[in-house]
Amino acid sequence: MASAGRVKKEILTICKPDNTSGVIAQVAPDDKHVPSKPGWRHLTGSITGPEGTCYEGGVFDVDILIPKEYPFEPPKMRFITKIWHPNVSSQTGAICLDILKDQWSPALTIKTALLSLQALLCSPEPKDPQDAQVAGMYLDNPAEFNRTAKSWVKTHATPKSASSKEDAIGRVCEMGFDRGSAIKALEKSKWDESAAVNALLGM
Repeated sequence: MASAGRVKKEILTICKPDNTSGVIAQVAPDDKHVPSKPGWRHLTGSITGPEGTCYEGGVFDVDILIPKEYPFEPPKMRFITKIWHPNVSSQTGAICLDILKDQWSPALTIKTALLSLQALLCSPEPKDPQDAQVAGMYLDNPAEFNRTAKSWVKTHATPKSASSKEDAIGRVCEMGFDRGSAIKALEKSKWDESAAVNALLGM
């Protein structure tokens, strides 16, 4: 069983703003539990794109599920934010990283796992890909890979300003949805307008 004490201690640490590491996590909004209770195990992590990479300027959200056997089993992680990377599925956000599989150790933590994901953004492993199409582009056409990755950062991972959020709300409302529903759908979809509209349409 997951140690409630250890999980609580980890989250109290990783929830604190940390401008040096660029990673943070919080309890997922849909988790009904609280850190002091054993059932609490659904988090949302956030990774800042490393400077000097094609992911610079992006903020990437990661879904984190802590299994009952944690820390003897690794946390289950996947990218919520769409990212163009050889070791991350461009469709599902599934991640290919050894420490999230057979190289996990109970000595590791949720924070070190997030830091390892951040390091993966600096050093992709195209020969052990999660997404063969992306890995092929990375190996065969690095310039096109960088252009695509930067475009995805701009589209999916760039934090929205207050004015751009208001513009997005206006565009969704113009499609016939009320403001409250539009805001709720946009927030849930991380301000991805297409995803928000699809959700409102029940697609």
